[in-house]
Amino acid sequence: MPRGNAQVTKVFFKGQTDDFIVFVESPDDLKAWKQDQSIPLAQVVNSFKIMLTHKHGAQGQLDGASKASLENEFGTSNEDEVIKKILMDGQPQSVENAERGGDRNETMGPRQGHPSA
Repeated sequence: MPRGNAQVTKVFFKGQTDDFIVFVESPDDLKAWKQDQSIPLAQVVNSFKIMLTHKHGAQGQLDGASKASLENEFGTSNEDEVIKKILMDGQPQSVENAERGGDRNETMGPRQGHPSA
């Protein structure tokens, strides 16, 4: 299955100190987990990486959340606990992931070397 146009589901959590995102396998898996939390998180989340957007909302640049940022926002740096809170209280959003192939930062110009004249 090509990754270029795959649908990606993320759960967006607007926090006090930052905005956090966790990627999940599908909206259906998330819904099932919310109704039955005995389902292992590994079957629900796409990766156990918690991302933050530097207060730029759901579309902001993603960076891995540090233990300190998790501690500040959630009172714990236990990633499983934080992921559960984000999944329960966040907003699921499904997006087409079409931008995988190209560089979206057009302000930097072409990336190849220019010959000097």
